[in-house]
Amino acid sequence: MVVTNAIRLGGDEFNEAIIKHVRSVHNLIIGEQTAERLKIEIGNASPDKTIEKVEIKGTDAITGLPRRLEIDSVEVRDALHDPITQIVEEIKTTLGRTPPELAADIVERGIVMTGGGSLLKGLDKLIGKETGVPVILAESPLDCVALGAGKYFEYARGFDNTRSIYDNLNG
Repeated sequence: MVVTNAIRLGGDEFNEAIIKHVRSVHNLIIGEQTAERLKIEIGNASPDKTIEKVEIKGTDAITGLPRRLEIDSVEVRDALHDPITQIVEEIKTTLGRTPPELAADIVERGIVMTGGGSLLKGLDKLIGKETGVPVILAESPLDCVALGAGKYFEYARGFDNTRSIYDNLNG
């Protein structure tokens, strides 16, 4: 590992941003499942040719009564603006700290996106546009962490204890 940077920002924070937006703009309280559905069905990181709409149900924050609301993909994109901007800025910062030799490899091979948040429509295109680097979505983005942990476990089984694994990996 040459350069590392971790931010705890992804799908759950996207959901939270949608929940906060719907409450502050429409005075409608929605739950995690509704926010997740909006994110998956019409969520997007960059402008799309078509504007999609979805009807949602929640609790009116003023009256406490159930209420319906139609929300469109433009509004969901606006709700996701802040967490998406944070992600893009962190990628730029990390790329800026990358040694030139490795940066050349990244420009040639691209960035591989993993995790559920990487499935947000248009996020790969936005990151590519903002960084000038090709962006590739991993083959199984939801499974990458589990598969990597499994490979590490298999590798580690050949050692007596954690200390020898660490010593072997770090020379």
